[in-house]
Amino acid sequence: MTISAKTLAAASCALACVFAVPASAQVQGTYGTVDAARAVIGTTAFQNAYTSITSTYQPQFDARRQLTEQRQTHLATIDTNNDNEVDDNELQAAQGTAAYTSLQQVEGQIAALTAQIDGARIFAIEQVYSQYSSALEDVINADQIQLVLDPNSIIYAPREADLTAKVITALNGKVATVAVVPTQEWQPQRTSVALYQQIQQLLLTAQAIQQAQAAQQQQQEQAEQPATQAPSGR
Repeated sequence: MTISAKTLAAASCALACVFAVPASAQVQGTYGTVDAARAVIGTTAFQNAYTSITSTYQPQFDARRQLTEQRQTHLATIDTNNDNEVDDNELQAAQGTAAYTSLQQVEGQIAALTAQIDGARIFAIEQVYSQYSSALEDVINADQIQLVLDPNSIIYAPREADLTAKVITALNGKVATVAVVPTQEWQPQRTSVALYQQIQQLLLTAQAIQQAQAAQQQQQEQAEQPATQAPSGR
């Protein structure tokens, strides 16, 4: 998934509209909730990193896009009944053909390019997340919180209990910037991969919200425009 700086900023705004806590809200009691994925997304380091990855890995994005088009061409050759879908029977029948061999090669190349892009994103996320516990601890101590819950694991909590915005502020103070090119010896941690998957899903959701809102606004603007009168004849 390619996310431009403009889209990422808009997605962050969309997430904020859905999940943000009012600025004047105060945590009631000694408990709070924190969403780690939203906390990472909200940091300046994360947003700058995703923007940087789009430019740094532009050759990989371009190559993957071209290979994806080639993949569609090979699939069309294998699609013998022309229903725009390749089922298991068609794949089995195509085994050993030049089109099938080329398809496998292209899919392998796409997977390798995707791994490079995903690796850069996970590497960046891992650096931000490495300070998450410390940032959360700062918020816990500052607000004297005795219990922190995952909002995705509870049925209900008041919006005022959400500490995520405060954790984002604390994270911004600890991580100003992160690298986007993994070191040769780096290997992604399992928790980082899981967090990356959560973040990608949140960004996709926010992007869908943004697109739906834009389409609704466009429809409303079109509806409000006065109808153009056709010129009258003689």
